[in-house]
Amino acid sequence: MVKSRIEYLRRELERHNYNYYVENRPEISDFEFDALMRELQDLEAAHPEFDDPNSPTHRVGSDLTTEFRTVKHRFPMLSLGNTYSLEELGDFIDRIEKEEGEVEYVCELKFDGTAISLSYRNGELERAVTRGDGEQGDDVTTNIRTIRSVPLRLQGDDWPSLFEIRGEVLMPYASFEKINREREAEGEQPFANPRNAAAGTLKQQASAVVARRGLDCTLYQVAGENLPFATHSESLEAARRWGFKISEHGRLCRSKGEIEAYIAEWDEKRKTLPFPTDGVVIKVNDFVVRRRLGFTSKAPKWAVAYKFKAEQALTRLNEITFQVGRTGAITPVANLEPVQLAGTTVKRATLHNAEQIALLDIREGDMVYVEKGGEIIPKITAVELKERPADSQPFSYIDRCPECGTPLVRYEGEAKHYCPNQAGCRVQRIGRILHFIRRKAMDIEGLGEETVELLYENGLLHDVGDLYDLKAHQLSPLPRLGEKSAENIIRSIRRSSEVPFQRLLFGLGIRFVGETTAKYLADHFRTLDRLMTASRDELLETEEVGEKIADSILEFFAEEENLRIIERLRAAELQFAAEEKQRASNALEGKSFVVSGKFSIARDELKRIIEAHGGRNVAAVSGSVDYLVAGEKMGPEKRKKAEKLGITMLSEEEFMAMVAGAEIPSALPSNEPQETNIITETAPIQGSLF
Repeated sequence: MVKSRIEYLRRELERHNYNYYVENRPEISDFEFDALMRELQDLEAAHPEFDDPNSPTHRVGSDLTTEFRTVKHRFPMLSLGNTYSLEELGDFIDRIEKEEGEVEYVCELKFDGTAISLSYRNGELERAVTRGDGEQGDDVTTNIRTIRSVPLRLQGDDWPSLFEIRGEVLMPYASFEKINREREAEGEQPFANPRNAAAGTLKQQASAVVARRGLDCTLYQVAGENLPFATHSESLEAARRWGFKISEHGRLCRSKGEIEAYIAEWDEKRKTLPFPTDGVVIKVNDFVVRRRLGFTSKAPKWAVAYKFKAEQALTRLNEITFQVGRTGAITPVANLEPVQLAGTTVKRATLHNAEQIALLDIREGDMVYVEKGGEIIPKITAVELKERPADSQPFSYIDRCPECGTPLVRYEGEAKHYCPNQAGCRVQRIGRILHFIRRKAMDIEGLGEETVELLYENGLLHDVGDLYDLKAHQLSPLPRLGEKSAENIIRSIRRSSEVPFQRLLFGLGIRFVGETTAKYLADHFRTLDRLMTASRDELLETEEVGEKIADSILEFFAEEENLRIIERLRAAELQFAAEEKQRASNALEGKSFVVSGKFSIARDELKRIIEAHGGRNVAAVSGSVDYLVAGEKMGPEKRKKAEKLGITMLSEEEFMAMVAGAEIPSALPSNEPQETNIITETAPIQGSLF
């Protein structure tokens, strides 16, 4: 029972990590995520026999993508511990003062954006790196340069020759509302909140797009070796002089009462700010005291984040309706009497699935509490039973698709119901077309949701294969189009033949295959034909592909209609193969490798070296693997399986010897100089490492 609960929590946390950091579409609030994490931490502490080095509790979390150069941080960017009550905050302060006596604190607003680390050398911006997994992140310097509040050259002359400053990239509410209006006009899904909009914008490949989106950047921590400051507040004053945007809302506090007063003040005043905040950060001011207090494996002991409670409102649930997604997933939606919440008017809230409705016993006509914690999509958290009408009846969940009437199904291990009628359900068919043409897939402009529905209703578009048979004269007579719009759409459809294979693969809409997984599959199999004929075991060898994804891929390519559409896309001469990568040598030709553990260089760089010399990266240990490159703290199960199968294990040095004499391509990203990653007693680091 305990083991199954631990495994369930790990799966859920990894799923929510993926939704938050990769897909930028959170399903739960920070409070709910932290509650799941705490439960898992408690269970693992009580049952060490179930420890797993790959558990979410062993890492900080990651926002890494495969689209940017990966750079190792000079100093780790750790996360902060969270607290949600004044009692817990009091315990944090008591622990510090028990060790150090009376201590001065700096209280700052906790900005709700995406963390960034800026490096300055000789007074000029050298590099901007996302937090990533805390040890390494994505180099987004080109995009950061477009943010006007980030100085490219510093003012004055008293700055250190080399230092870092950490902070948050934010999307102000005005920019957020503007970008969502634009996305809705283009038929794209709006961002869930400003935090995710900021993160998504920072990962744009075109810096011109970033420049148009109105990002801002507030800095809150200087980090470096032998900095000339005794306190945090002193370092921020210096940073402000150098030209950095430092929040004017920070305050020095010398007691628990002053800290609580600051929190109470800003819990109310934050509603008037032009950008999102979700709490207060409390930090010890004195750097010497910080060094004595030290760190846990994931967070500093001298700082904590107090998270504001989610804003709530009470309103009536008028009706529960149902939406059908492109994969057939059924999502219940609560239609509410309009109510003001977190600065916006809320009319709808997601109910997720039948289990949540049953758990809360939600009924039409109920007065319900709605939360919008952290500006995430509103959801119902409770029912006010005192307000329930006497004649109220339990809600009966639908058993047929609201669009096509097909009986719904529930797949093993899933909470949602699904309409299995992929071929005949109108909404699913339109949804798959919209997914195919979206910017991150085939990027076909001019075809928003209304236009696609118009073409579908007029018999011109039934699936994505029909796109490549369209003619301008068929489109121009339709409402809201005309000759110019029709010609632009046709040109954009033709240009999609140049879209890379990985985006075509994502655009096919295979269930569970997101952008990142499509990239891994494209890199691994190189052609669609190889992917279509791959066995389950071969699919499982791919990075990020587990049993659920492998089964979904097999099911997709077993469908006759999908195969028919693929042949039509082939006839349209779309990209069915990945571009050939330039090799440095054939030293590893025909050899497959699994890379596991920690190394002196980033693991992704080792994998790039393997590919650059003709080798193939495989995610899982199996009989088809030639070598296991074993680093520190490698998973014991991989080692055990490799030994059982007789696979040759190589250390990092032995692997490098294999490619000795073969030139490593200069295009491979290099890490920071190694000496900057070494922290010694003679070179104390002052400032935050998160």
